[in-house]
Amino acid sequence: MTPLLLPALLLAAQGPQTAPAADPAKLPAPARQIDEASPAQLTVRAPRHAQGDPLERLNRRFFRSNQKFDAKLFRPAAMGYKHAVPRPVRSGLRNLFSNLGEPIVFLNYLLQLKPGKAAETAARFAINSTLGLGGVLDLAKEPSIKLPHRPNSLGNTLGFYGVKPGLYLFLPFVGPTTLRDLLGGAADSAVLPNAVGTPFNRIEYQIPKGVITGLDARAEADDELNTLFAGAVDPYATLRSVFLQNRAGEIAQLHGHAKAATRAQGELDDPLADPAAPSTPSTASPLSGASELQDPLADPAAPPPVSEPAPAPAP
Repeated sequence: MTPLLLPALLLAAQGPQTAPAADPAKLPAPARQIDEASPAQLTVRAPRHAQGDPLERLNRRFFRSNQKFDAKLFRPAAMGYKHAVPRPVRSGLRNLFSNLGEPIVFLNYLLQLKPGKAAETAARFAINSTLGLGGVLDLAKEPSIKLPHRPNSLGNTLGFYGVKPGLYLFLPFVGPTTLRDLLGGAADSAVLPNAVGTPFNRIEYQIPKGVITGLDARAEADDELNTLFAGAVDPYATLRSVFLQNRAGEIAQLHGHAKAATRAQGELDDPLADPAAPSTPSTASPLSGASELQDPLADPAAPPPVSEPAPAPAP
């Protein structure tokens, strides 16, 4: 056996050489932290809620309960109310309760330093309360007068002065709201009972008002809700997106940014699009270079329609 072959055979008999394990105490601090971390600590966890919705798990639970309650009781009752009560009676009751809310609209326009809008609201309230038989007839919106109803609230006033929406909430018997709107709505509801008193502070008025306005609002919104939820992959996320975008648009209009909000609408997500669905790139027109308009009722998660090949020309 040659002298050069002997060391090679000895190395082969000893097997592969392994480097000694590094002493964790001698490792640099970052390397020691990674070496000592458990696999669970190294796992990157995705956020469990959307931005602005830290109570999403609880909100979704309320949303599912509300959907079951709506399907089994609330919607059938609302549609029964719509079919049983004649349209003129429903419109009269709707106008009556809306007219009783005009003083709240007036006060909030004053708080927003909009005396012109406040004066129009006061004139509308005076006309409907007298010539409109206490508000049963909405004469102020007629083309000859042109004083339509403009919703306003303390939530709008707070947003006008820069108060952020806060937590997004979905509450039973309330629906989608934010912390700002919830507190503002509670303050608005307390104005007439405390400033006027009877009958607004009596349960004999409050319960019928809540039942009638709730059933009427649900019946009138039935078509919109059916359209909104028909193709939504995530109905909860879709409703949240629509509500928050609408509220942002209403606050922008108070600042006189109606045109800017309209232009920015193209930059915002489609209010009827499902935010949980994967985004689909828009196809550009080869002639104009502008993106084609998308169907606002189309679900972005749905597969694109397959176009049938054009028939071959006849020889």
